[in-house]
Amino acid sequence: MSRSCLSVLFSLVACGGAVASPIADQVAFSHPQQMVDIGGRRLHLYCNGTGSPTVVFDAPSADAGWSWHAVQPAIARRTRACVYDRAGLGYSDPSPLPGTSGNAVADLHKLLQTAGIAPPYVLVGTSYGGGNVQLYTYRYPEQVRGLVLVEPEHEDEMARLDRASQGRWSQLTAAQAAIWPQCVAAAEKGFVPGSEAFLQCTGGIQPVYGRELAAARLAVETSPGYWHAAASEQAHFDVSRAELGAARRSYGDLPLVVLTRGVSPFAVPGKPQSELNKATERENMAMHKEVAALSSRGSQRVVPGAGHIIQQDRPEAVVRAITDVLDELRP
Repeated sequence: MSRSCLSVLFSLVACGGAVASPIADQVAFSHPQQMVDIGGRRLHLYCNGTGSPTVVFDAPSADAGWSWHAVQPAIARRTRACVYDRAGLGYSDPSPLPGTSGNAVADLHKLLQTAGIAPPYVLVGTSYGGGNVQLYTYRYPEQVRGLVLVEPEHEDEMARLDRASQGRWSQLTAAQAAIWPQCVAAAEKGFVPGSEAFLQCTGGIQPVYGRELAAARLAVETSPGYWHAAASEQAHFDVSRAELGAARRSYGDLPLVVLTRGVSPFAVPGKPQSELNKATERENMAMHKEVAALSSRGSQRVVPGAGHIIQQDRPEAVVRAITDVLDELRP
């Protein structure tokens, strides 16, 4: 099982027809921009544009700010837009703390404070990052003026998707989890380009990235530090979901858009969708609708032609959702 084709689990790269951003926009993501010391370690931050509120992006599990290379530049033409890398990922220093949503939220709060990026914020997160920005909103509600959740984490998704798939979901996640120690070991030994471990763990060269960004991504994602940080997030998924579940409550009248994939990552091209597959997709949709309903100004949208990593498959849909939230906040 290739990591690149199980993005619904670990959200590292997209399967399917990704839409590349202009190479000129990608180049800025291919090297560190601002390294911010949050207390003995540094987190990477890249902000562009001017205006308020600031749009802050959080990436999928084990991914970095470059996940937003096709979205952030478009939003920066409207207002200030910031991407960052969680501890140990992208260009950020590792953390001695476990990779939990709670620790990621604390890091992001400290990062924004230290960098002088004052609220209000519109937070945008996908998959695991979607869980993080929800938790941030619950912990610092006075700072957040809007949310865009792209295929977001839900605290009950493991149990609910496992029931919908009649146990297939847990089998799949267990099989994928078994690969992580192999990737950590391969990184510590040194990946051999083109080898089975290299392709399985990194996904190899992805056409969505230009030359500079593809090289930067592979340099990071073949390092032992990256794999330790990524494995820590994976090992603490249950803790992160419990943190979100404990915080769960209404968002009041917060402008909120939830984006849902239109293409199942488990569908086999050219073959009818199985009943178990349909049931899994219905459950995914139901959870997203429930999250959207937590705000009186919430909405849920299906993005046709997009898989789990919507910001790569259909970046224009994410840009539109963010723009709609910003429009709602106009005086």
